[in-house]
Amino acid sequence: MSYKERLKNIKAFVFDVDGVFTDGSVYLLPEGNMCRVMNVLDGYAVVKAVKNQYPIAVITGGDDPGVKHRIQYLGIQDYYPKSADKLVDFELFKSKYNLRNDEILMMGDDLPDLAMMRMVAIAACPANAVPEVKAISDYISPVFGGHGAVRDAIEQVMKIQGKWHEDNTQSV
Repeated sequence: MSYKERLKNIKAFVFDVDGVFTDGSVYLLPEGNMCRVMNVLDGYAVVKAVKNQYPIAVITGGDDPGVKHRIQYLGIQDYYPKSADKLVDFELFKSKYNLRNDEILMMGDDLPDLAMMRMVAIAACPANAVPEVKAISDYISPVFGGHGAVRDAIEQVMKIQGKWHEDNTQSV
C-alpha cells in the first residue's frame, strides 16, 4: 500500500522540533540566550489540525521556553520536552488517545527520531533530514524543516481525508 493510501487512516501526528519545526539553526544572542525560528505556514496547518480534532505530539530532546510557548500557542496539548527516550513519550501519547501505530504520521529529521519512525504508519522527514532518516522514510517532503515541512505533512493528510478547505483560521 502506498503512503498516499495510508494517509486516509492517519488520526494523529508526532513531530520533532529542531530540524522539523525549525531549520535546525540556533541563534546565539549576546546575553547567552538562544532562539529558534518557526514558520507560520506550519503554524497555520497545526491550528487547522487541532481544530479538526487531530491529536498532535511534539517530542523533543530540548527544553526551550520559546519553543514551549509557541507549541502551546498553536494549541498543541502534548508537548514532551527533555525527552531522554522518545519512545517512552511516544507510548504515553499513544496511550492517552488510545492510538495504534498504524494511525500515526511521525516527522523527524535525525537519529533520535528513528525508533519512533520505524513504528508508525507513515514515517516522514523534511528534505534536509540526515541520510539515515531519509532511508527509512515513507515520505520525504520536498520542503526543508522550518520552511513548511510540517504543513506539507498535515495538509496532505487533511486533503486526502476531505478536511482541508478554506476557512477563517488566522495566520499564526
